[in-house]
Amino acid sequence: MLANAQASSAIASLPKGEISVRVTDKTRKYASVKALEWKSSPAAGANAIMIRADQRQQPVLGFGAAFTDAACYMFNQLAPNARADLFHELFSPTEMGLSVGRVSIGSSDYSVSVYSYDEGTADPELKRFSIDHDRAYILPMLTEARKVNPELFLLASPWSPPGWMKSSGTMLGGAIWRRYFAAYATYLAMFLKAYQAAGVPINSITSQNEVDTDQDGKMPAAMWPQEFEMDFVRDHLGPKIAAEGLDTKIWLLDHNYSLWGRAVCMLDDPGVSRYADGIAWHGYVGTPDLMSRVHEYHPDIKMYWTEGGPDITAPDYQTDWSKWSATFADILENWCGSIIGWNLALDENGKPNIGPFLCGGVVTINSKTHAIMRSGQYWALAHYSRAVKRGAVRVASDSASADVKHVAFVNPDGSMAAVITNQGAARTVELHAGSSSTELAMTEDSIATLTWSA
Repeated sequence: MLANAQASSAIASLPKGEISVRVTDKTRKYASVKALEWKSSPAAGANAIMIRADQRQQPVLGFGAAFTDAACYMFNQLAPNARADLFHELFSPTEMGLSVGRVSIGSSDYSVSVYSYDEGTADPELKRFSIDHDRAYILPMLTEARKVNPELFLLASPWSPPGWMKSSGTMLGGAIWRRYFAAYATYLAMFLKAYQAAGVPINSITSQNEVDTDQDGKMPAAMWPQEFEMDFVRDHLGPKIAAEGLDTKIWLLDHNYSLWGRAVCMLDDPGVSRYADGIAWHGYVGTPDLMSRVHEYHPDIKMYWTEGGPDITAPDYQTDWSKWSATFADILENWCGSIIGWNLALDENGKPNIGPFLCGGVVTINSKTHAIMRSGQYWALAHYSRAVKRGAVRVASDSASADVKHVAFVNPDGSMAAVITNQGAARTVELHAGSSSTELAMTEDSIATLTWSA
């Protein structure tokens, strides 16, 4: 309520004074440039962006990426002082301030090996359950990151149940057997309690990463038909988490925009929606506007973007900042409250992974020299995470031109932030707020973050 009151106060006054500007382009990386000033607003031109601070949209949870087994393994290769410096850069609220992350429950495709927390023959009583695998480097890296940013919010997602619970008999591909639903709910609750006991409480959970594919048996994965997910959440996972007194929220789907109809149908079921705190989205198939269809049917449901990353072999791996910033703008404009990228860190070949697959990290840690290289996605994340704080609220913005992407926010302290992305040639952009305006000269292929006091 305090944040809302402060934001309302900010909206009541027209902008004035100085606008701080940070720019990323071919020669500058999140660099401070000459401040702008608000002036009396002329008529809006063709490249005008209108900030409508009185039209409030969704709150922001934060920005970050995934602490996969592979990412934590690479972080663990760094000398303690080097890792401390990198974690300060990535997670400190005074620096990049990444504040959301994702962990895998058992192995994902980006793991050193395939593992679950109960390996072997069928064990429905889960007598073998253990998270000892994670104690080597995953839990230590999460603990260290949380020390740097105590507000770090963690989502946990399983790529597969243990193989003995599945038709394939392995974590690679296949589908869960319905007869193991109760045991699997207990397995997930045991994971949550074990992590909590280890000092790393999990804030939210999905019951399956990418419910609609088994990846041809090439990686830990499991098919979850819609009725399976609904029955599991409604009759097993939701009640189990409640019975254990856990404060972990359930997010549904954890897959592509194209499955928006599935999300709507699941939320139409009162038993499912009772336990559903949000929808988790991936951007591999479909377009971000499909998320807005879910919002139309269920305007109260929260939505989060939980996976997407660069290709380590792409020639623009280090320079595609405007592509990622435009992607993030589209996601935020379609009601998502978070951006969680894929692997926080991988080596120069996009490894370790089970594939082989070709993803790159938000940062690359050279496997031999331990030198750190920052991706284009890193610089795009910086433009949002450094300026848009948890509890900020997106406000409406619009433009007659489709050439420039834009998204704007009011922060809990009443300050404003706008991220503007120019994927094309150099241009001048007008920014209008109430009866005030300013002009921003944007270089080719650039991002600009503007912040000001209302």
